[in-house]
Amino acid sequence: MPERPTLYIVIPCYNEQEVLPITAPQFRDKLRQLEEAGKISGESRVLFVNDGSRDRTWAIIEELAASDPHFLGISQSRNRGHQNAVLAGLMEAKDRCDITISIDCDGQDDINAMDAMVDAYLDGCEVVYGVRSSRETDTFFKRFTAQSFYKFLAAMGAEVVYNHADYRLISSRVLREFANFREVNLFLRGLVPLVGFKSTSVSYARAERLAGESHYPLKKMIALAVDGITSLSVKPLRLIMGFGLMVAFISFIGCLWALITALCGRAVAGWASMTCIVCFVSGVQLICLGIIGEYIGKIYMETKQRPRYIISERTWENDTKS
Repeated sequence: MPERPTLYIVIPCYNEQEVLPITAPQFRDKLRQLEEAGKISGESRVLFVNDGSRDRTWAIIEELAASDPHFLGISQSRNRGHQNAVLAGLMEAKDRCDITISIDCDGQDDINAMDAMVDAYLDGCEVVYGVRSSRETDTFFKRFTAQSFYKFLAAMGAEVVYNHADYRLISSRVLREFANFREVNLFLRGLVPLVGFKSTSVSYARAERLAGESHYPLKKMIALAVDGITSLSVKPLRLIMGFGLMVAFISFIGCLWALITALCGRAVAGWASMTCIVCFVSGVQLICLGIIGEYIGKIYMETKQRPRYIISERTWENDTKS
């Protein structure tokens, strides 16, 4: 382990033209502070990943890279989602540095927690998770759904760090092993713990977004939750099998009751009870088919083995051309 490791701060960006000019200098200043403290080398960089933005995000990244060597940027050929953007940055950085820290561009994550992350790495940890100390800045709905999501993942048997998103330090050694994970359906906060190696966590307080609007609405959060559950656990399939057996047992008891009633001559024709039973069983079947279909869809996407990201431009390639 080098005494002064090279750090790459990996920052995914999607339509961040409003907040990027504010947070970019903060990331650069944090690099300089860590350099002056002797914790990282002078070759450390801030690596922006443009995730197919439709505004001036990439143009701003190019301007930053041209004005300061601390800034680098790569651009994906199209929008592929937050998780794929983070992965693209990590894979691009793994052979150029000793450690990476992934963080969002919006300024909500406390960049001062990077000091403790680097210290933990120098003490021998290969992975350091940034964990939120509280969710006071979230609305009640977001706080409730997020905490329920982590608890539900744990109940499903997935190995996740509670209240951890994608703010983490990962060494290049771990990233080289992580590159062997070929999943197309990415849920990084659940996949990274599977790699192993010595790890720890650092607590920090999350602030309000500095500018612009969140690009992670409820629809995307639900999609991420589904990806997380179906990518890390098969327990839902086992649960519906158990539920199906329970319904089948109850139905068998009902059939016996109906047969005995008919033999005793006490059968009464009634459509209400029959309709309720049919609707209930049909609903259970549709839910089970939906869950199974979700897994089949994941298998379908995995078998295609499509690239998880495509980098169309790099700022240092632009420098070479010029």
